[in-house]
Amino acid sequence: MTQRTGFLFCWLIQRLQFPQLLLLDVTCHAIVCCLLQPGLERSDSVFYLSSNKSSHEQGSCEKEVRLASSLDFWTLSSENFIAMLPVDPVKENYVRKVKNCVFSIAFPTPFKSRVRLVAVSKEVLEDILDLDLSVSETDDFIQLVSGEKILFGSVPLAHRYGGHQFGIWADQLGDGRAHLIGIYMNRKGEKWELQLKGSGKTPYSRHGDGRAVLRSSVREFLGSEAVHHLGIPTSRAASLVVSDDEVWRDQFYDGNVVKERAAVVLRVAKSWFRIGSLEILAHYGELDLLRTLLDFIIQEHFPSVDVGEPNRYVDFFSVVVSETAQLIALWTSVGFAHGVCNTDNFSLLSITIDYGPFGFMEAYNPDFVPNTSDDERRYKIGNQANIGMFNLNKLSQALNPLLDPRQKQLAALILEGYPDLYYTRFRELFKAKLGLLGERKGDEDLIAFLLHLMEKTAADFTMTFRQLSEITQSQLQELNIPQQFWALQTISKHELFPAWVSQYLLRLKSNMNDSDSERRKRMMTVNPRYVLKNWMAESAVRKAERNDFSEVRLLQQVLQHPFQKHSTAEKAGYASPTPSWAKNLRVSCSS
Repeated sequence: MTQRTGFLFCWLIQRLQFPQLLLLDVTCHAIVCCLLQPGLERSDSVFYLSSNKSSHEQGSCEKEVRLASSLDFWTLSSENFIAMLPVDPVKENYVRKVKNCVFSIAFPTPFKSRVRLVAVSKEVLEDILDLDLSVSETDDFIQLVSGEKILFGSVPLAHRYGGHQFGIWADQLGDGRAHLIGIYMNRKGEKWELQLKGSGKTPYSRHGDGRAVLRSSVREFLGSEAVHHLGIPTSRAASLVVSDDEVWRDQFYDGNVVKERAAVVLRVAKSWFRIGSLEILAHYGELDLLRTLLDFIIQEHFPSVDVGEPNRYVDFFSVVVSETAQLIALWTSVGFAHGVCNTDNFSLLSITIDYGPFGFMEAYNPDFVPNTSDDERRYKIGNQANIGMFNLNKLSQALNPLLDPRQKQLAALILEGYPDLYYTRFRELFKAKLGLLGERKGDEDLIAFLLHLMEKTAADFTMTFRQLSEITQSQLQELNIPQQFWALQTISKHELFPAWVSQYLLRLKSNMNDSDSERRKRMMTVNPRYVLKNWMAESAVRKAERNDFSEVRLLQQVLQHPFQKHSTAEKAGYASPTPSWAKNLRVSCSS
């Protein structure tokens, strides 16, 4: 069987002959391999099938065939989108105003120069995409993740959406440098959408060149993987490639344009639909399409909502409100600031997407903002919950044309409940961070008291909670803070620290059936020792720009286990105070 014949055979299996087989292991690669094993003989180009194997044996084969060892029979499909949602009839790839569609067909622009694989996530490849890690070493893989190769059955798409940016309607935005290269259904029956970021111009590129630079791509790759391993819903990063193609960027929007190298991240998510996906349709009065897209999203991604229910859009809104509150509370609990909380960057599935100038707060400061272009500090970490409310209100407005008066009232009541949802989850998370069990009057005051002391002393957010997880109650009671607990030493300089410690220890005594060792063990599972602080990412970027990718890979390894102590991470200073060179570090918002 030639490779081309193999592709055709795979295509027929998917579309014509054996749709029921997709339920067994769902990857076409696995199906074909199983049909060819074990009663097969093979020459270099021809496979011979044995027909005397039982269905039971074939089912066993499906379970054994787990990971694809090449891309030959591994397939992506755009069929679900193209069949269900309207596509821009204009096929030419030039910047334009697009209407009455959800996607435009747009092919990635291959690099002109050498391409190098910088990093790859073994977990994403093997657990999500059913690809053996060895596949990442092949030319086919490099060509796929750099945008040079499109798999048979895939039609690359750019998504049309709009959004409110910094509180102002920005009209059409869309995937200006990203290409959705297909949907993959893995052996678990999960659908994942694969997207290349930095892969060239699309109809939505506006004044951009469609490229992303190595600097921002390193941060995207490390950031999304770090957030995932902290237990926060997010898109994932499968690979990072860098080219020698040159692009020009004004990193700080100060007129200083510099030459950088272009890079591409392959990222995956259950969905890339965002609030702006609906806003653009409502804005232009494309209500039939708005209804079609909403029903599609509900059918695909909201199993708790009955797509045949008249109140389905209200039910959908209720889920989004609740899960958005949960997401932002989780962000806050680890000191994560998104940086660009525009409606076009807020997922309808309430996952973290579009890593631009994000940052993990170092010294505790409610005014912390990682975006140098956010002069008004609209997206500071202390305002993220309020921005969530603003964005959900914009979602409600987009849904309004499809709602009757009673449903509008219900949606308004649901939105009014958002603050309580957020603060309930916030309280739960911070109580866990302090090792508190049960409900006691004064818990919120205890949390607020600690945060106040941290703010006044500029104590490190991550390490204060982590070191409270590691220090013993007897050490705290004696106010004997060993040097290794440097963050606690910082906060202990405040005159009210002994009063807080006294209240905290008294509260810990009310924990039923708890011991100090159990308390510390429990707290260390929710308080990370390592997060991707800006200085760490910047150190990795600086080395990467000199073709030294060792720290990118080291950080990737460390951030996969943020709650566990690593000797290599300790030597690198990842649990130490911010180094002096990074005290006034500016993080570029240009990518």
